[in-house]
Amino acid sequence: MKTISLYVDKGTMLNKVAPESKIWYVIAAITIPALMGIRWAGLVLIAVSTALLLYGKVLRRTLPLLAVSGFVLLTVLIIQGMFWWGNETPMFAIGPAVFYREGVDYALGILINIVNILMSFCVLILTTKPSDMMENFVRRGFSPRFGYVFISVFQIIPQMTETMSTITDAQRSRGMETEGSLGVRIKAFIPLIAPVIMSSLINTKERALALEVRGFNSRKRKTFLNDEVKTAGDRYIQIALPVLIAAVAVWRVTQWLA
Repeated sequence: MKTISLYVDKGTMLNKVAPESKIWYVIAAITIPALMGIRWAGLVLIAVSTALLLYGKVLRRTLPLLAVSGFVLLTVLIIQGMFWWGNETPMFAIGPAVFYREGVDYALGILINIVNILMSFCVLILTTKPSDMMENFVRRGFSPRFGYVFISVFQIIPQMTETMSTITDAQRSRGMETEGSLGVRIKAFIPLIAPVIMSSLINTKERALALEVRGFNSRKRKTFLNDEVKTAGDRYIQIALPVLIAAVAVWRVTQWLA
């Protein structure tokens, strides 16, 4: 059965960890390196995320996400390496393009932060069922609209990918050339944009109608099909991570005041 989310149930303990615990991990992975201002903190958290994804048996599924971001990361490295305002020490040259040590070092800091954020979010979205996440938000008092918007963000990429694949197959069956040289691919891509956008708008309207029919806007108290399940470690995770973030924040403040 096809799914429009990135979630994969591998039956590991990571799949059973509560969504709140993973959200706290994402917050910790982003805030701790930012507060510490030390590059190795980001590298450590990248290693932790990699280990978690390997344990959850979904590390391979992060490769397409990293590949999509690879072009942006390469662009950052090139621009900062060549044109950063603090560039002084030439590091190496590729033809007429000169890369400077200061710019490359600055770009590496940006790259580490971006990869750290991507990997931590992969721990959340690849091992957490979107419906469970939304139910937990609603249980905590959040508006169902907030929960729906939140999980919709994680469904946009796989939904658009599936729609694009379906439309591409349909156009190919009608004789359109979609494979070959770069020029052929660009020429084939342009006619696919309008159907993908229209399909997305139609799907949005159909979802809105389906939600209305099912009483999404009803003010009555909601009930849930599934019971809330927490592992024994969730309580410790949800205490330890906020305490760790607070401790790093206090340490940072003392560094500023010293």
